[in-house]
Amino acid sequence: MTDVLRRGRASLAFSFLVQGVAFALLVTRIPAIQDRYGVSDALLPAFLAAVPILAGVGSVSTERLVKRVPPSRLLRWSQPVVLLALLGVGAGERMVELGVALAAFGLAVGVLDASMNMLGVSLQRSYGRSIMLSFHAAYSLGGIVGASLAWVGAHWELALWVSYLPVVAVLLPAVLVGSRWYVDDGDEASAVGEKAAEERAAGEGQVVVFKWLLPLCLVMTVAYIGDSTVSNWSAKYLQDVLGSSEQMATVPYNVYMVTTLLGRAIGDLGVRRFGAVAVVRAGALVAACGFAVVAGAPGAWVGMLGFTLLGLGLCVLVPQTFAAAGRLFPGASDAAVARLNVFNYVGFLIGSPLVGALGDLWSYRGAMLVPMVLVLVTLVYARSFAAQPDRYGGGHERPRTADVGRGSNGL
Repeated sequence: MTDVLRRGRASLAFSFLVQGVAFALLVTRIPAIQDRYGVSDALLPAFLAAVPILAGVGSVSTERLVKRVPPSRLLRWSQPVVLLALLGVGAGERMVELGVALAAFGLAVGVLDASMNMLGVSLQRSYGRSIMLSFHAAYSLGGIVGASLAWVGAHWELALWVSYLPVVAVLLPAVLVGSRWYVDDGDEASAVGEKAAEERAAGEGQVVVFKWLLPLCLVMTVAYIGDSTVSNWSAKYLQDVLGSSEQMATVPYNVYMVTTLLGRAIGDLGVRRFGAVAVVRAGALVAACGFAVVAGAPGAWVGMLGFTLLGLGLCVLVPQTFAAAGRLFPGASDAAVARLNVFNYVGFLIGSPLVGALGDLWSYRGAMLVPMVLVLVTLVYARSFAAQPDRYGGGHERPRTADVGRGSNGL
């Protein structure tokens, strides 16, 4: 293992952490943003939906851009745009300024998410063992830090720009310095020698066949339906359905983020020991149990237990889905990751409105059973996470040249 790869892993993990901070600072201060710009309750969903839609556009664009521009360069310049757009959200005064800032944030986030996961998949391939969950653990840690900073800003009633400016002032130069050590596929050849070059050459000409990627797209969508359900409805559910206090209703999301961090911190060890298929199946079952506990909870504390299980279960699905796309299309992993990343935003767009509509038409307890059923669909597609033969355009298959971690470990 070379210093090039170690520095590349550390710098990429820091980028994941920074993105977790930025995203948490945005979503946890939505009420303050709404008050600052005078956005009505009827108009707010349009603003919130615009961000993931534009992020999907950014992700699709990344698939085309990486044919000419390395993912490291896209990440190097998209992350500062995200941070500056966040500051723009806090510093603007007119609604049109909010729209421009959110548009820039959404487009840049799509490029950033796709390029970060592209680099993560390629680094995992070079390491020869599962490390993808560690990057997403850094994102979870960033989310906890960002939510805590947002709480401080709200507690002290600071203006949005006052809350955001110190964070951007610290993180922006840090990510620019850290970007010097990102590792692209081209850099890996010098880092790991002839083997990496041979693997890339063997993958030349491979194309992403969507029907082979579709099972992973479905799992990604389901994972983000579950995640957005917790993000958007946990506080309301605990307070309105389970009768908790307003203060206690703020706890489930923090518990969810903490357990997500813990699950991802140890998840790579589980993948190395038991394989990706077993870990994904276990995660889906634990998440389904979590939704069942939430739906049937007699009180707030049992509901908290359910949200804890959700964090432990859902946390493994997204990182392993990206990793599986890289294994399925080793010669076109960047394109596969970019397409798969779009379904991150599809799940986010579906999840919150779905639960809200079912809660109004039926009941919120019943609404929690829908993502429970959906997450169980992951069990049907769990075999898609196994090491598979390389597949090439025209339906041809060839023997594996470099499955990452052969045998029962799966990665």
